[in-house]
Amino acid sequence: MADLIGAELATRTLPLSGFHGGSAAAALSVAAPATRISLRAKPDAVAALSGALGLSLPTKAKTSASSNGRHALWLGPDEWLVIDENEADLIAAVASSNMLHSATDISHRNTAIIVKGRGAAVAINGGCPQDLSLAAFPVGACSRTVLAKAEIVLLRTAEDTFRVECWRSFSPYVSTLLAEAAEDAGN
Repeated sequence: MADLIGAELATRTLPLSGFHGGSAAAALSVAAPATRISLRAKPDAVAALSGALGLSLPTKAKTSASSNGRHALWLGPDEWLVIDENEADLIAAVASSNMLHSATDISHRNTAIIVKGRGAAVAINGGCPQDLSLAAFPVGACSRTVLAKAEIVLLRTAEDTFRVECWRSFSPYVSTLLAEAAEDAGN
């Protein structure tokens, strides 16, 4: 193996670096880098994992929990997407629970786009068939859904703000679609 002392290491380029767009009705921005895990566990491990993560893992469909920049999104009866905006070591956190679980670091697989403004729901609905009215999709609601042909995970963080999680390889497609829809939402 080559000696790496003093050698320059490759740096990862962030997806959508410098991207911004939208309209006065729906502004788009790239979310700050975050750590993410795909977490799977049986019901008997939920309490211990919640304690280790410092927030209660949601157990009902379309719900999330947030605390201090950490979000746990319910994706299925035994599946969560956990996002930490402070880039904490989520794998170490869940390992400290000493409960049987599966945790996969997907930090470099995903990226996120923030869609904010009075037309945010309209912009997302430009490619997503889900009802995003406040009554059907209140603050804190989340779901795995589609945006045109890309799978996304959607989290409503405020009445007029959404976090759109997607695979980094789909991020140019998702961001372009959202930018076009956001311009239409402004008309």
